[in-house]
Amino acid sequence: MLIWLKISVFLLALIPLFKLGIAGYFDNLGANPIEKITHRTGYWTLSFLLITLTVTPLRRLTGWLWLTRLRRMLGLFAFFYGCLHFLTYLILDQFFDWDNIVKDIIKRPYITVGFAAFVLLIPLAITSNNRIIKLIGGKQWRLLHRAIYPIAIGGVVHYWCLVKKDITQPLIFALLLSILLAARLFYGWRSFLLVK
Repeated sequence: MLIWLKISVFLLALIPLFKLGIAGYFDNLGANPIEKITHRTGYWTLSFLLITLTVTPLRRLTGWLWLTRLRRMLGLFAFFYGCLHFLTYLILDQFFDWDNIVKDIIKRPYITVGFAAFVLLIPLAITSNNRIIKLIGGKQWRLLHRAIYPIAIGGVVHYWCLVKKDITQPLIFALLLSILLAARLFYGWRSFLLVK
């Protein structure tokens, strides 16, 4: 059952990319297709980050241990869409204009924050396999992967600063992330009290 569940989640996670590809094929990406691709891939990067963060509190609430077996795949999909988001900016938007990219990162705060979040996401993706976990040790691995919290915060800030008028979607992301961070603090504090 777990194998079929993983296959189903994998295929579902590819739907946003499939829809984007179909829209591109039929020339249905709007007046600014590069902007559309950038926004869609960024949206799904942040969505998968929050979905990944939801796994642990949901497992604790429901007792569904199998949820943990999906967390790695969901996190890697966050990285996958993050790569697409970054490559869209690098190739389609900037055409490898490194001088302009460096200026953008320095001068535009939302790009600075977004780029920093993406860079922090890279070591998490690299260490998302059993061999690396055994190599660095479970304790160090868990410590490293706590970086998902500042990454998610950076993603929300990046999105919020990007939106100029309607902040409804970034506000929803911010509220969801606040709930997830509060849950993390609650369970951490409860564990501390139990140990104490």
